[in-house]
Amino acid sequence: MTLVTTESATKVIGLGIKVHRALGPGLFESVYQTCVAHELRKAGMVFEQQRAIPVVYDGMVLDHAFRADLIMERELIVEIKSIEKVTPLHHAQLLTYMKLTGLRKGLMMNFNVSLLKDGIKSIVL
Repeated sequence: MTLVTTESATKVIGLGIKVHRALGPGLFESVYQTCVAHELRKAGMVFEQQRAIPVVYDGMVLDHAFRADLIMERELIVEIKSIEKVTPLHHAQLLTYMKLTGLRKGLMMNFNVSLLKDGIKSIVL
């Protein structure tokens, strides 16, 4: 895995840091997601928030099996967390979303840290 180095990744990280500096750690994921989305809108970024990700199995479609927190510029999935520790299960969740959407770039941002840079993990398939 390599580091995500797209313009949209750089922008979302910068805006995430701005939100984290203002709010600090300890809030719900939904609060950080809403605030980051607000900053992205102000910056004129193209993104989808809480996009449904379907699962297809044996001809059956589960339309709303998962929801991606943010999909940036149709190229990057951003998963926002506010948890004590990121585990392999959280990485598997992001990888699953990437597989189901066909997107090759993912970014996990855990806001429950002192410095947001310590809570950022990127994946490129």
